[in-house]
Amino acid sequence: MMAAAREREVTGLCLRAMALGEQDRLLTLLSAEEGLVRLAASGARKPSSSLAAASPLTHLRGQVKRGRSLDRLGQISIFHSYGRLGQQLDTLAAAQWLLELCLLLVPLGQPVEGLLNLILLRLDQLEALLIAAPEQRRSEALALAVQSGVQIMQMGGYGLPLHSDCRSGEQLLPPVGNWSWRCSVIPAEGFCIGPQPGAVLLLNASELALLQRLLRPQLPRRADGNLMGPDPVWERLLTLLGFWCGEHLGRTPRSLALLRQD
Repeated sequence: MMAAAREREVTGLCLRAMALGEQDRLLTLLSAEEGLVRLAASGARKPSSSLAAASPLTHLRGQVKRGRSLDRLGQISIFHSYGRLGQQLDTLAAAQWLLELCLLLVPLGQPVEGLLNLILLRLDQLEALLIAAPEQRRSEALALAVQSGVQIMQMGGYGLPLHSDCRSGEQLLPPVGNWSWRCSVIPAEGFCIGPQPGAVLLLNASELALLQRLLRPQLPRRADGNLMGPDPVWERLLTLLGFWCGEHLGRTPRSLALLRQD
């Protein structure tokens, strides 16, 4: 009974792997039940090790033994490796963006309901883009990164207040087609109608309307199936998320630069 109490099973997505000593790795997993979990994987840096497959972008299940300072990962089984996303810079950058946001947002030992399933869904969608034409892949990966960022921030308690003016409380109903209308983005406060001091971006009505639709499950598309909004608009929304991360999380994910350059 005592031995059983010292072991548990953990299922999650590996977000990060760092060297630990000469042969081991320190893994950070995103688990539906435990939030972020840090585990030592003994001998994982040896090519012959059964734990060598425990690397970032791998969805796995493992037996965990309680340790004095770090719990230790034992036998593992791999559900799926998303390592193929590294074949293209755009899919890799989008995947890294997802992982970094989770590392910034999710507390150790505190689960965020639905987050693991969302991340796995987005990784599946990114993987499906590997067979797409380069221009389509780049646009779709960028849009998925922006939508995922909005949704992950919402789940993590740092959602963008997209539906009311942060100063007047007035409902934000962007008048699409009115090209003179503007909304200020003020990271410390939210969104405010009209040009305002302290704004880092001004969104037009179409841009704000697009942003508001990103809380829905599917990406916004036209009747012909193509994405709403050209790449420069999605890039502006990505820049907005970068400002929001810097203000509320204290750091902007490094993958943001990759997403802009791919």
